[in-house]
Order: sequence, then structure tokens, then C-alpha cells
Amino acid sequence: MSVTLNTTLGELKCEIFCETVPKAAENFLALCAAGYYDGCIFHRNMKNFMIQTGDPTGKGKGGQSIWGKPFADEIRTTLKFNSRGILAMANSGPDTNKSQFFITYSKQAHLEGKYTIFGKVIDGADSTLDAMEKVPVNEKNRPLHEIRLTSVTIHANPIANQEL
Repeated sequence: MSVTLNTTLGELKCEIFCETVPKAAENFLALCAAGYYDGCIFHRNMKNFMIQTGDPTGKGKGGQSIWGKPFADEIRTTLKFNSRGILAMANSGPDTNKSQFFITYSKQAHLEGKYTIFGKVIDGADSTLDAMEKVPVNEKNRPLHEIRLTSVTIHANPIANQEL
């Protein structure tokens, strides 16, 4: 399954790991389908590290899962923070996933085992992600020029369940 994150700085096409992390994928895709992320600002932007969104209040403290409560981590040793463009759930400790997520700007091995990886950017890393990383920030890593996730397009694979 893939989605396109439509932002004020361009598009990011992302592969979502539905089979490997089913809870995180279900939560993310259901929130996308409901328009939950539409208009969310990227409230945290750290050069050479990551950019974060998914809080409809824009403050970085809000957001909710589709179950109305935090859900458990789905840490998989096969999924690594080994490149630019990794999508992962933001959290405030073990098993506190809700709606916020982040996208890495570079390899982040120190995050292994702490955050649920649920996807990766497959198109737009060299343009949109670069543009995001260049936006200046204040002392709290908030972008000085607003970056918004305007909408999310979900792409279904019409032959995914076809028998060969």
C-alpha cells in the first residue's frame, strides 16, 4: 500500500508496511482516510534528524489513535532507521503511539528499538524532503515558515489480492 503526503512544499510518496506492522499501518491509513491529517502543520523540524507532524492542534502535544487510546509498539528487527525518508510513530515512551509521526532526514541508528517504523518515502526525498529540511527554525525547532500536510492520497493496488 502506498500514500502520497501532499504538503505545502511538494509531495512525498510513501510505502506503508501493512503486513509487517499491521496496527500502526491500520491506524495511520484510517486516520488518512478520515482526513485527520489534513491541514496538520509540521511542528518540529530538526536538520539532519527528522520532521514531525500528526497533531491537529499544531502544538506537538495532541493527537489520538483510531482506538481513542495509545497503542502498543510494533518494533521489528527487520525494519531499521538506516536511511533518509523512514516514517515512524512519534511517542512519549514505550507503547504510547497515537497519531503523531516523523520522517527521518538521515540514518538514525540510535532510534532502533524505540519507535515503530511503518513506512518509507519512495519518491520526493530529493525534492520535497530536501525543501523541508532547509526551512529555518526557532530555538524550539518549530519552522519559521509554516509547512502543512494539506492532504493524504491513498493509493490502492488493484491487483494486490488477485490470484495468479
